[in-house]
Amino acid sequence: MCGIAGIFDTVAAGPIDPALLARMTDTLHHRGPDDSGFHVAPGIGLGHRRLSIIDLSALGRQPLFNEDGTVCVSFNGEIYNFPELYQELHARGHKFRSRCDTEVIVHAWEEWGEGALARLNGMFAFAIWDEPKQTLFLARDRFGEKPLYYSRLDDGKVVFGSELKALLVHPGVRRRLDPQAVADYFAYGYVPDPRSIYRDIFKLPPAHSLTLRRGAPVPAARQYWSVQFHLDHAGSAASLSEELVDRLRRAVGMRMAADVPLGAFLSGGVDSSTVVALMATQSRDPVSTCSIGFDDPSYDESLYAQTVAERYRADHFSRTVATDDFALIDLMPTIYDEPFADSSALPTYLVCGLARERVTVALSGDGGDEIFGGYRRYGWHAQEHRLRSILPAPLGRPLFGLASGLAQLPFMPSRIRTGAIGATLRNLRRSPAEAYFDMICVANQEVAGRFFSAATRREMQGYRPLDLLARHMAEAQTDDCLAQVQYADIRMYLPGDILTKVDRASMAHSLEVRVPLLDHELVQWTANLPSALKRHAGEGKYLLKKAMEPYLPDEVLHRPKMGFAVPLAAWFRGPLAERARRLASAGALVESGMFDVGFLRRLIEDHQARRRDHGPAIWSLLIFEAFLSRVHSGSALA
Repeated sequence: MCGIAGIFDTVAAGPIDPALLARMTDTLHHRGPDDSGFHVAPGIGLGHRRLSIIDLSALGRQPLFNEDGTVCVSFNGEIYNFPELYQELHARGHKFRSRCDTEVIVHAWEEWGEGALARLNGMFAFAIWDEPKQTLFLARDRFGEKPLYYSRLDDGKVVFGSELKALLVHPGVRRRLDPQAVADYFAYGYVPDPRSIYRDIFKLPPAHSLTLRRGAPVPAARQYWSVQFHLDHAGSAASLSEELVDRLRRAVGMRMAADVPLGAFLSGGVDSSTVVALMATQSRDPVSTCSIGFDDPSYDESLYAQTVAERYRADHFSRTVATDDFALIDLMPTIYDEPFADSSALPTYLVCGLARERVTVALSGDGGDEIFGGYRRYGWHAQEHRLRSILPAPLGRPLFGLASGLAQLPFMPSRIRTGAIGATLRNLRRSPAEAYFDMICVANQEVAGRFFSAATRREMQGYRPLDLLARHMAEAQTDDCLAQVQYADIRMYLPGDILTKVDRASMAHSLEVRVPLLDHELVQWTANLPSALKRHAGEGKYLLKKAMEPYLPDEVLHRPKMGFAVPLAAWFRGPLAERARRLASAGALVESGMFDVGFLRRLIEDHQARRRDHGPAIWSLLIFEAFLSRVHSGSALA
């Protein structure tokens, strides 16, 4: 795992400042503490920080060149099928100096050009400089496991890097907040690609590439892959379970290659337990596993993790932390560079630190909920869809709207007005995209819209974050309600939240995390499973659980799902109550002029008076203020 950075002059082959490139690259030291390397030539500069995982020799140093020094790459990630590609390329006459996956990328580019992306199985973000073609090629893996930011400057240069902080040290990069990205953040809790929090900086979306040629305009990014939900797999649950285990075992096995200590996260949930079980069946030595427990039993899963660890005689390492440990709050923005409101980033950071004490590479179970239909909200969405389908929309929407209005009357019990019944009635009168948005948003459209001052609303120009979700659901090209939201989550939530959280938290500790459940061949296979094999009788991950019955105990497979979360509601009514109140009275939020301070004050008061639970919304405000103070002001880069 590594960090990459670079500067490319799209106009002329002018000089590149090596000291500036070094400063950009040095911001990524945590991603690659083992080594650094640079290539600087007229009009191009590539920087690299290396975390040595495969081929620890100096032959794997980057930027890495082909035989004649005309093509080089700076690469962040792992190519799991590189041995097969090595053999194929070697047979075609390519000469290799190392046995590392990085060199395979260079020769794959020479052999197949942009078509090489279809042959790579891995997680990656890389930059290839082709001197004869005067071309810089940027690419990102299919699901966005590895990040890549870029910006075009006023002088025609394009700068890029693994993290936003690498770009922010460049004096030509402007820090102009994007009002629409701010709206996205307060809707989703993260900024979905291709936007970043800044107008002039973009994320290369997952499964996209960008080809920059000297003397040519900067083109739009090109998508090279997308998951397809055909839902046409035939076969019995028993036969499909056997095939699923075979595919899972292969995906896990490919990700166990390393020349450094390797282990796994073990939360005690189905996904991480599946990964550990299949690692254990392919390893002669005990698998090294780690987990964190919480001192509050309602948040603690460590007992289940211990059960799985004992079954497979894992070398298990666990540590208990306090649920009221919020000392990391102000550190988070400097790790994520953008406002990022997933509160599970705190325990994720802690478990990555714990893992790094023993291993350099850890496998995780991320992605299981998205590809196997595990989220509870998927079940709620399907139930609402069935109810909504009972009546034609012209008749159903007014009736459901009337019922929703009655549920909000003051004399109704609060469990109806603010609970699941009221939420369901509100969603039944909405479109599927509007209803799903209401389930996943940090603050719904009505509340989030009132966060902002009149001036900020004018700058947003009527932008609605909902429309982004609706567009992705439509792109799924299926009428299946579960497949639509799975597709949207794979395109938005998975790269924008889950994988961003894990990448930054792990890389802050110089830990590489691999995600077997996001093997793209496995994901495409699961996408074609009928939805009834993903959710069955109200339970998610039906086929996965059935497949893993010989490997995992029932108390792990069929227990209620727990989130890797922290008690936000209690924090803002207890130890963080005063800090919450200060958000609307003084500090960066107030000074920015972006917010309706009076509304924020009422929202916080309602939460602390227990009239409503606005914990996630207040958390998003607190994190945004920390971002303004610690990153946007430049203090984190001083």
